[in-house]
Amino acid sequence: MNGAFIEHCEVLRGGSSSAMHLLTVRHPDDRIQRIVLRRYVLPAEAHEPEVAAREAAALLLAEQIQLPTPTLLGSDRTGAEAGVPTVLMSELYGKPVWEPRHRQRWCEELAGALVAIHDVALPTAGVVQAYAPFQQSSYEPPAWARDTKVWERAIAIAHEPTIEAPVRFIHRDFHPGNVLWSKSRITGVVDWQHASIGPAVIDVGHNRLNLFFYDAALAELFTTTWERLTGADYHPWADIVAIIGALDQLRTQPPRQRARHAIDTAVATAVASIDG
Repeated sequence: MNGAFIEHCEVLRGGSSSAMHLLTVRHPDDRIQRIVLRRYVLPAEAHEPEVAAREAAALLLAEQIQLPTPTLLGSDRTGAEAGVPTVLMSELYGKPVWEPRHRQRWCEELAGALVAIHDVALPTAGVVQAYAPFQQSSYEPPAWARDTKVWERAIAIAHEPTIEAPVRFIHRDFHPGNVLWSKSRITGVVDWQHASIGPAVIDVGHNRLNLFFYDAALAELFTTTWERLTGADYHPWADIVAIIGALDQLRTQPPRQRARHAIDTAVATAVASIDG
């Protein structure tokens, strides 16, 4: 960096697929720059040669969004220099908000962020990966499922072809933990390594699943807000692919009773809706 040096390195908590560090860099003119370093150290990620390249491409495309997103500063796509695939990006300020005081305003902001993401012009084929379900080590329903036959049907639906719907640029891991806030306004959307091209409802469904763990009513308020902003109807297929795409976690880390009920109900409702 032309004489710049790392003055401080801080571990960032919360990353589930990579090691995250915040670097404080001092430049020769005494300018301070804060940079986020993401290293794909887990075996499943480190041995996937395109993981850093995919995130780099997504960050470049995300620059079109009318919201702050991390600026790509550099990448080691093969791990030749850093030892593992690595991405350098700018830091965004703000903190996640999971339990908002002003629920409707929070939903408006969150749904509006999704609209901005989905409005990005699609890139040429191959620049960003096509949507694909998150693969699980096992597709056995969780032990706490009320009706395993309903879950087995949901698993079958999740393995069927993607619904026919207009494709959009999607975040793919959109939830409150990846949205930063300051003074009741969104200050950035982070974690773009799973960004894809696919139906917009995938982002809505993934966010709904995450909200089920906290407040099912808030998940429904978010969904109706998104429907009102977009004029679109939410497709219950997205609940199924989100939930089945988290089966490993739902089995090994059973949620609290309230969340179990919300997730179980979502599965049953979606299956009934799809099967008529």
